[in-house]
Amino acid sequence: MHDLAEGMGLKFVDCIGVFRVLGYCVGQSNNMGNRMEVSGTRFPKECETGVTGELMSRITTRWIRNMHKIVVQNSFASLIGLDQFKLRCRSFSIDSTYEEMPRKLKKSERKPWVTSVNELKRKARLQRQAKQEVSEITLQRPENGLLVKALVPFACEVFAARAKLLTCASMVLKSTIVYSCRLCGEVHVGNPPHKIRTCNVRGSPATKEHVWETGGMEHVLPVVESFHLYDRIGRAVSHDERLEVDRIPAIVELCIQAGLDIPEYPTRRRTFPVYNVAGRMIDFEKRFPKHDSPGKDINAHGFWETRNQSSGIKSMHLLGDDVQGFATRGMEAWEKMLLGSSKIMQKYAVQTCGYCSEVQVGPKGHRVRNCQAFKHQMRDGQHAWQEATVDDLIPPVHVWHVRDMQDGGLLVNGLKRYYGKLPAVVELFAQAGAKVGENYASMRREDVAVPGPDEEKLVV
Repeated sequence: MHDLAEGMGLKFVDCIGVFRVLGYCVGQSNNMGNRMEVSGTRFPKECETGVTGELMSRITTRWIRNMHKIVVQNSFASLIGLDQFKLRCRSFSIDSTYEEMPRKLKKSERKPWVTSVNELKRKARLQRQAKQEVSEITLQRPENGLLVKALVPFACEVFAARAKLLTCASMVLKSTIVYSCRLCGEVHVGNPPHKIRTCNVRGSPATKEHVWETGGMEHVLPVVESFHLYDRIGRAVSHDERLEVDRIPAIVELCIQAGLDIPEYPTRRRTFPVYNVAGRMIDFEKRFPKHDSPGKDINAHGFWETRNQSSGIKSMHLLGDDVQGFATRGMEAWEKMLLGSSKIMQKYAVQTCGYCSEVQVGPKGHRVRNCQAFKHQMRDGQHAWQEATVDDLIPPVHVWHVRDMQDGGLLVNGLKRYYGKLPAVVELFAQAGAKVGENYASMRREDVAVPGPDEEKLVV
């Protein structure tokens, strides 16, 4: 029995369970209407009810035939010493720690709530009760306008990590091709592009095959923009001011509000807190203090030339590394940016629309009426604001993971259930030679063996 279990690629206890089921199925193949439980081994729940004896007999016969093929082939391979012909049954078991990707929401579906609706209602009820009492409501940092000093270093690290990430990704993209579907926007990293038929949008072909074209940085690291606020606890941007207020990357705006100083984007730093009395914000500072001069360090001309020169200088420091070195440093910058952003967002609020990708960094969303998502007519074009997550601020574009580029790297549609996924920038650095962290192990499914095209039908 031990030799047979080793030939099947199973544990000895698993093999005993298999033969219990086999013996039971052979003895009870003509009478399958009763409850199916023998020696602690039970069939799936759907096989217990609503299945006739004839149908169950056909299912059991097919299952026995497949198990017989695996037993015979693995036993014969063990006898002649050819382990490469064994069918590794355990690789396709249900014990795999595969992390399901978040499914693509329909146009009529709203993003999941970070805080439950009942909790939001409870907080709103308490706020209404507090407004009825004329008393001061204590505000903590950063709600009172002051900075959280412990998060200022994280803001500087996130901004520096983002600059390093963009530089490393641009260098790796010179040696790795990125494809984007012209119809649905799906992204694939590496050559050749996959053959998985998942293009299911209006205008796609009947075969659901993608129409590939060469992509770039915007497909690997899409930029999510936000309005830059001079006063983060001031009034929201109105619809008439939408063309007067600068829009910058949301991750940069988060760093600025957390304490990063950029001369091109001035912001107000308070020295005295703001008070909340009966639901109204009271600011005892002047609107523009004497020591606060927003236009002091801004050059009226030559901004783009200065920006290009500074980015070129940063790239010169990294020219000494090879592609694998760029990938390794880019992977470290990616992890540092995600970790720092999540820590900052625990204190500094970020809002996102529940139906579109609009993001506003700050305690409340703007009032610009440019939402074109589900039922925007009922909201007069305004966004349905809710609490944002790190994925809303830094959207991870999930792509199919290619394990071995030396074998051609072609992913076919028939074996898509054995493939894993990774964020596009992680897959880009992984193909360039960077080591992928353990936190992505459940996503890329390295513990699942991909069968060959002629072996897929033998998998149980």
